Amino acid sequence: MVQPISIAASIPKPAPSVEAVRRTAINSNHWYVVAQSRELTDQPLAIVLWHQQIVLYRDSHGSVHALEDRCPHRQVRLSHGQVQGNQLECIYHGWQFNGTGACVDVPYLTEKQRLPNCRLRTYPVREQDGFIWLFPGDAAQADSIPLLGLPEWDHINYIASYTTIDTQAHFSFLIENLMDMYHGRLHDDLQAWANPVLRDIESSPIRVDAHYDAESYYKIDKIYSVGQLFIPAMRKLRPTNLDVSYVYPHWRSVLGSDFKIYCLFCPVNATHTKAYLVHFVSLGAFHRLHKLPVRFRRFVKNRLFNAARGLLAGLVEQDVLMMEDEQRAFEAMPQRKGPEFNPAISKVQQLIHHQATQP
Repeated sequence: MVQPISIAASIPKPAPSVEAVRRTAINSNHWYVVAQSRELTDQPLAIVLWHQQIVLYRDSHGSVHALEDRCPHRQVRLSHGQVQGNQLECIYHGWQFNGTGACVDVPYLTEKQRLPNCRLRTYPVREQDGFIWLFPGDAAQADSIPLLGLPEWDHINYIASYTTIDTQAHFSFLIENLMDMYHGRLHDDLQAWANPVLRDIESSPIRVDAHYDAESYYKIDKIYSVGQLFIPAMRKLRPTNLDVSYVYPHWRSVLGSDFKIYCLFCPVNATHTKAYLVHFVSLGAFHRLHKLPVRFRRFVKNRLFNAARGLLAGLVEQDVLMMEDEQRAFEAMPQRKGPEFNPAISKVQQLIHHQATQP
């Protein structure tokens, strides 16, 4: 028999309607992930974050800048252009803009003409832990809002893999999917855990933590243990903890002592969500490996980078199918609400609604 669930809550009530949740905007005063560092090369990169068209570019020093993706001259996208030194050049007439959004060159300007005083909107942006983080809200608040970060990305004892999520669904469907561990039957041999039982929930105005008791198929304690990721016959169920957290606006999970997964959100609009799913395997149990030269350990980490990408992509493909079905059903009948037995879902919905109402 399933034991009673302990719930500690401080999110304001009452709970919002499901229809309200599915139409809720993001809280712009948070750091969102808009690109993986390798995606931004020497060419500008167009991204969209909650209806805002933004262009990213690297200057000659490799620093990242983020501007609204619009040339004020003819309103064409600057992301069609190219980087010239420290400036971003519009492909249409060659106007150039610097990282502060100011127009610094018009190639056909006469001696009697002055540069326009138009200035593009800029966005606070940071490159950290393998990703580019952008703050789309009040720039004055950016330094006071903590960035989630991925400390495992550069840590020598963690092997990283990642894949992208691109779903035609509201971001609430994705975070509910990630917080609800009872849908594991969907994934068959792709998932790392089984038989979850929700033990307790903690919630606050900034996060929801759901703690499950579960069983893990994997134990990474020998060099060949990594094979369990790919060979089902090597797996054996063992009791473990499964902790999932909605640290608004992103998600983090911990399975036992060997696995951590993050989902870094970039909601495009009310029916389109992009995200990065990042998976870490710990090598902490390999004590002999720790005695080897750091250079060799770094080689092992880099050599195994993205080893689990195929597994992650398979999970995402299955989940996206479900989420897009949910979105279509909502659009067909917004008032319809099915019964829900996982209390973590209502806590997540309360948090989404609460964050959207914050200044």
